[in-house]
Amino acid sequence: MSEEQHSARYVMGDEQNGLRFDKALGSLAEGLTRSRVQNLIKQGSVKLNGLLCTDTSRKVLKGEVAEYIIPEPTEAEPVAENIPLDIVYEDDDLLVINKAVGMVVHPGAGNWSGTLVNALLYHCGDSLSGIGGVIRPGIVHRLDKETSGLMVAAKNDDAHQGLSAQLEDRSLSRIYHALCLKVPTPVKGVVDMPIGRDARNRLKMAVRGQSSRDARTHYMVRSNHRDALSTIECKLETGRTHQIRVHMAAIKHALIGDPLYGPQPTAVKAAMGKAGYDEAVIKACLEFPRQALHATEIAFIHPRTNEELSFTSEMPDDLSKLLKLLY
Repeated sequence: MSEEQHSARYVMGDEQNGLRFDKALGSLAEGLTRSRVQNLIKQGSVKLNGLLCTDTSRKVLKGEVAEYIIPEPTEAEPVAENIPLDIVYEDDDLLVINKAVGMVVHPGAGNWSGTLVNALLYHCGDSLSGIGGVIRPGIVHRLDKETSGLMVAAKNDDAHQGLSAQLEDRSLSRIYHALCLKVPTPVKGVVDMPIGRDARNRLKMAVRGQSSRDARTHYMVRSNHRDALSTIECKLETGRTHQIRVHMAAIKHALIGDPLYGPQPTAVKAAMGKAGYDEAVIKACLEFPRQALHATEIAFIHPRTNEELSFTSEMPDDLSKLLKLLY
C-alpha cells in the first residue's frame, strides 16, 4: 500500500462545523468507517490543528485541520509466536480462524503473550492490517477467551475497512450456539436491551449499565433438554462485549458454566433434578469450566472479490461431550 493511503489531511468545512470530532472526520475520510476513525483517534493517530487529539466527542469548528496516519503493521508491539492455528480459510486478504477455547484474542493486562495476535504475527509476517493499532493488528472483531469458534482477521487495510463496514451495517453474519438454563418462551425471539459497563463490577457488563449502547440478539431454541436446559442458536445484530451472555442471563436463561453471568448452582440442580437427570450429568453441567458458547457460523462478502463466503464449525469436544450427556 502506498504512503498516500496511510496518511491524509482534511480541513473542516461548513458541514463539519459543530460536529463531534469522530463524526466530522468520518464524513471527510473516504474509505474509513466511523468506528475505524474512532479507533485511530483513541490510539493517538490523529492530530487536530497540529496537536494530538484523542477526544472523539470534541466539537470541531470550520477551518480546523485534521491529519491522521494509519499505523504500519511493522509498528505492532506484540511479539510473533509460533502458536498453532486452526485456519478454516485463507487468501491474500483475510483469514477465517476456528479459535480454540482459552485463547485470548489480543494482548492486554495479564495476557501479553500466547494470544491470537501473537500467532497471527508469526503466521502472516508483516502483512497484517495496521488499522487495529499496535496491539490489535488484523483484528476485526473478537471472541471472549473461553468462547470457541469462528473469527475473521484482515491481512491488509482494505480488507479491514471492508469487513469493519460489514460489521457496522450488520451484513457480516455471526451465529452462535449456547447451552442455557431452562427453555425460553417464546422459543424464537429477539432480546433488545442496551448493554453497558456494570457499575458494581468493572469486569462485567449489564443491561442498561453505564454508557449503554443498543444491543439486539436474535435467538431460537434448537434443542429442548427435558425442559431443564436448552441449546439456543443466537444471531448477533450488534456486537457488544459479552452480549449473548448478558442477554440470556437477563431473560433468566443464563449460559451453563458462565463464571460471570451463569445460573446459580441451586437453580441448575433443581431444574435438572426435576427432569430426572442423574447426579453424574448434573455434576458435569455444574463443573463445566467455561461458558457453554461456540461461534458456529460466520458469513460475509469478500471485501475484494465481492464473493459471498460462509463457514461453519462443529462443536468443540468439551461442549459436544456435555451435550451428548443430555440426550
